[in-house]
Amino acid sequence: MKKVYFLCTGNACRSQMAEGFARQLLPADWVVASAGVEVHGLNPQAVTVMAEVGIDISRQTSKLIDRDYLNACDLVITLCGDARDRCPVTPATVQKLHWPLPDPAAASGSIATQLAVFRQVRDEIKQRVLTLGARDYTEK
Repeated sequence: MKKVYFLCTGNACRSQMAEGFARQLLPADWVVASAGVEVHGLNPQAVTVMAEVGIDISRQTSKLIDRDYLNACDLVITLCGDARDRCPVTPATVQKLHWPLPDPAAASGSIATQLAVFRQVRDEIKQRVLTLGARDYTEK
């Protein structure tokens, strides 16, 4: 089994969307989780835009990083600079990727404008998750 951990500051948007896509798109032998360096709650707009593509993340919860899970991972992916900079030290066996995605929760303007930003970030995450299944992250 391969273990992947998606990390963001508050585990509210980007990491939650990545977890949702990974559960649907990665092979069945992948164990998938997400967490944050803080807990901000699940962003309802993230739930909305994921539902638009047929993925229900409404039951996911905002969680703090679990160091035991982190240290047992094959791959840790940070989705913002804050999470990358504040992520606890991991063993050398844990591979790390950084996806510098904008925070859709920081979007301003009308709800339609905000949702457009959430959709852009969602679509970028989907494309990145699709590339994960093709690579072998168990070779250290």
